[in-house]
Amino acid sequence: MKRRRALGALALGTAGLALGSRSARTSAAPTAPARVVSVGGAVTEIVFALGAAPRLVGVDSTSAWPDAARKLPQVGYMRQLSAEGVLSLAPDLLLATHEAGPPAALAQIGSAGIAVHQLHLRHSPEALRENVRDAAAALGMPAAGRGLDARIASEWAATQARVDALKGPKPRVLFVFAHGGGAPMVGGTDTAVDAMLRLAGAVNAAGTLSGYKPLTAEASIAAAPDVLLITQEGLDNVGGADALLAKPGMALTPAGKAKRIVAMPALYLLGFGPRLPQAVADLADKVRAA
Repeated sequence: MKRRRALGALALGTAGLALGSRSARTSAAPTAPARVVSVGGAVTEIVFALGAAPRLVGVDSTSAWPDAARKLPQVGYMRQLSAEGVLSLAPDLLLATHEAGPPAALAQIGSAGIAVHQLHLRHSPEALRENVRDAAAALGMPAAGRGLDARIASEWAATQARVDALKGPKPRVLFVFAHGGGAPMVGGTDTAVDAMLRLAGAVNAAGTLSGYKPLTAEASIAAAPDVLLITQEGLDNVGGADALLAKPGMALTPAGKAKRIVAMPALYLLGFGPRLPQAVADLADKVRAA
């Protein structure tokens, strides 16, 4: 249940394209912190990609990749951190998404002399590269940051060229959010999935909506999607493809009639971490091959 809640929060937590300053610091990080707690799945992926995994002493429950992250001590869900739990790991640095909280816990951690550094995880390749450089600076690893930044830039250029070369009409894709025990929703504009679909050269079939909205038969039919997109965790949660098509209006859509369903891991699809170029390329391929 905790894992399901965390994965659901990942999708909802990335619903809005975060604005504001490049990063938020509640205290100054040491030059090269030896003990790091990472909060946020994409943040943890960045730490691993920078080669700083040996410094990690704890992560939050959304840090589901790579597998090695799951074996580390957990400090709970990113929005409900316990200051005591973080402090018990004696970190030099808490490196976290801007969505981490509550503020009182972060303040308590900072007042204990722990550096707290937050990254604004917006939904673009440019923001990802900015966060890589920012995280590298906080970790005292500027050279590794420049190397990872260059790698992502090269990979993204290849993905962009690949997407730009795609032929034919753009597929209309409806993303169904189905985590936890609540009713399914669809992802409109100002969400991570909307940004992913645009980057992958597809059309968000729920583009007339903003944020996540309840799934209704009328909306599903009106969206007329060519493909249904869902996280793998969400598909497992609803009970598989047949159960998804039994949801309101799904079987009456072009995607439902042809059973064109694409499922991808939540953090991979929505995380906007270092695997972004690969995730966009995979999404572009999958929605066209469905």
